[in-house]
Amino acid sequence: MQNPTLLQFFHWYYPDGGKLWPEAAERAAWLGEIGISAVWLPPAYKGESGGYSVGYDTYDLFDLGEFDQKGSQSTKYGDKAQLLNAVDKLRQHNVGVIMDVVLNHKMGADEKETMAVNRVNPDNREEISSEEIVAEAWTKFSFPVRNGQYSKFVWDYKCFNGVDHIENPDENGLFKIVNDYTGDGWNDQVDGELGNFDYLMGANIDFRNTAVTEELKYWARWMMEQLPCTGFRLDAVKHIPAWFYKEWIDHIQDVAQDPMFIVAEYWSHDTDTLMNYIHQVEGKTMLFDAPLQMNFHQASKSGSSYDMSTIFDNTLVERDPFHAVTIVANHDTQPLQSLEAPVEPWFKPLAYALILLREQGVPTVFYPDLFGASYGDEGSDGETHQVEMPVIPELEALIRARQQYAHGVQTNYFDHPNCVAFSRSGTAEQPGCVVVLSNGDEGEKTVALGDGFANTQWRDYLGHRDDLVQCDEAGNGQFRCNGGSVSVWVKAD
Repeated sequence: MQNPTLLQFFHWYYPDGGKLWPEAAERAAWLGEIGISAVWLPPAYKGESGGYSVGYDTYDLFDLGEFDQKGSQSTKYGDKAQLLNAVDKLRQHNVGVIMDVVLNHKMGADEKETMAVNRVNPDNREEISSEEIVAEAWTKFSFPVRNGQYSKFVWDYKCFNGVDHIENPDENGLFKIVNDYTGDGWNDQVDGELGNFDYLMGANIDFRNTAVTEELKYWARWMMEQLPCTGFRLDAVKHIPAWFYKEWIDHIQDVAQDPMFIVAEYWSHDTDTLMNYIHQVEGKTMLFDAPLQMNFHQASKSGSSYDMSTIFDNTLVERDPFHAVTIVANHDTQPLQSLEAPVEPWFKPLAYALILLREQGVPTVFYPDLFGASYGDEGSDGETHQVEMPVIPELEALIRARQQYAHGVQTNYFDHPNCVAFSRSGTAEQPGCVVVLSNGDEGEKTVALGDGFANTQWRDYLGHRDDLVQCDEAGNGQFRCNGGSVSVWVKAD
């Protein structure tokens, strides 16, 4: 689809009870009609917490809600039949399916194993004690209920390089496993935070074990056959060696019938770090633009004191638009979550206009902004908070406008701290638009559209303004927006 538009079709607090897969099937036709080209679905396999798992506590990659493991057959989102039906319905309506991939760790092992470990300083993972401790840890995944169906691979301590809990002696902390692959310490080509950010949680997978990497390639092929999906979202890649994902992506692209859309989550606000990762994987994956999301968060909190002319400064979409997937929010940045950086509702229409209607980047819409969300959870202060995430009224129209009007050459008017604008010239076949937004008072921009737009009239597609803009004989017009708002001007005829 021209102007691809992604939708993250879940959030952290989506209700349990197997409702998501049926909802995706039910909404498939409408999503295709408004212009969503692909949905990003949550991890579809069984997690340690079974039917309550959001999906990032991976237990069995081959259980898509088919086996009675971890207290349930279904996952939080539904059973395998419902998942397959949802994917089929989405594909029928030309909506691609991007599956979430969590390959950094496994949790909820079936058995303990005895092994040697080294204590590690959790604040500097390069400080590894030379003393070896013989202990037990939960590292054997045999999946007795699945009993070898789809894969006979058994994960043991040689598949992992670290754990955060040992028994006999009982101790919590950070421990490097001693096995045939971990003599050099942690993996390289991971983030340098805390010295080496290979370890994140659970039983940390070691990609230097070729049996492991071959199993994960096999699983990807299996997933592509089961569903079939059209792409993958790669979780927590800052904790996974870049060389592995370069190899893994090469493999799946080689076996895919059509090119797979790949986007990775490397959550860093340093653009140089993101550019370095893109270089390490030779540009084989796109990345979420975390710096831009933080700019949106700060702009929404700062009001008119934020300089809107700098909104794209130091962002991935500015540095490398070809590899940027732009977002306003996701399941980690929503209120009460680990990377909490919410964008205030008043600013979301502006932020979405800036990612949906511009040339650069592939935009992603977040489920609660399109459908709303209400939930409660404990915050970092220890208190329980109730959160309401309202539907953004303009969002559906902005998604539609991306398909109908976001065409042609882009001209920027980022020349004022509060009011900025950009125009899309349109093409011979498709119309363009003029987008004006302000984080302060009512804004106005003189936009030179050229002789081809002489004496044309323009209306606000979003309906925020009732007036019409009349261009002069040279195609110049005075385009306005309300204070703290955005207007999308399209030809009135």
